[in-house]
Amino acid sequence: MSTRNRKTTFAGTEGELNAMTQELDEFHHDTGMSSLWAGVSNMIDGMRGAEVATRPTSRRTFLMGAGAAVAGGATLLAVGSTPGLAAAATRAESRLHRADAAAFPPAGYKGDLAVAAVAASLENLAVYAYNAGLTAATAGKLGTVPAAVATFATTAKSQHTQHAAAWNAVLKSNGKRAITETNPTLTPTIQAAFAKVTDVTGLAQLALMLEMAAAATYQAETSQLKSKAAIGLSASIEPVEMQHIAILYYVMGMYPGSQTTAGSPIAFSSTSAAA
Repeated sequence: MSTRNRKTTFAGTEGELNAMTQELDEFHHDTGMSSLWAGVSNMIDGMRGAEVATRPTSRRTFLMGAGAAVAGGATLLAVGSTPGLAAAATRAESRLHRADAAAFPPAGYKGDLAVAAVAASLENLAVYAYNAGLTAATAGKLGTVPAAVATFATTAKSQHTQHAAAWNAVLKSNGKRAITETNPTLTPTIQAAFAKVTDVTGLAQLALMLEMAAAATYQAETSQLKSKAAIGLSASIEPVEMQHIAILYYVMGMYPGSQTTAGSPIAFSSTSAAA
């Protein structure tokens, strides 16, 4: 992404960013969570019998699982040494999970369940990235971080955690283990980029990279899903990722959509960054 016209400090106002974050959070609670839970329930019901199913997942069980995941955070896929800020963030994680990128999704995760595993791993990576950014900001490693930026990061992290819990609810109800590791394809890229972050704008650019990859992956993989319920679940999550993208562009003082070297916008929703 070109850095043309990108300011090196927070480009907006905290009042406007707080208003955007509040609207994002209200929409998520009023509409997003209902659609998310309905998608999980429909996908589980639709797949029951096709895979080894365990007990049904109720709304209360799903929400409790999401809350537990928020408290625990994601586990970072160990991919070797990570310098600078990323190393500090890695040490802050209480658990590390090793996995072979060549064997992901794990054996036995086929069809829609394979897509669910990839989606969960992407959401885990987003949780890790936002948590690492908040940890670095608290430690004073990113200079001055406006409170409104931290509030948005905390809100986005919570929503990504709930998305991961949704996909894992589907996996567990079909007799598969929950995916707790971060996406093995993107983890090295995110770690390397995070090691170079020195300010709030750099952190926003990193988050934007990850959100665009997640949104692009949802858009690309939705067409590969077989069941209407799985398509519905994926389609309920992608708009939230797009909202995150739009707000991050605001933080960076840019219009939504990737910028060409000439500074003009190109497609806002592209599949070119799909994992």
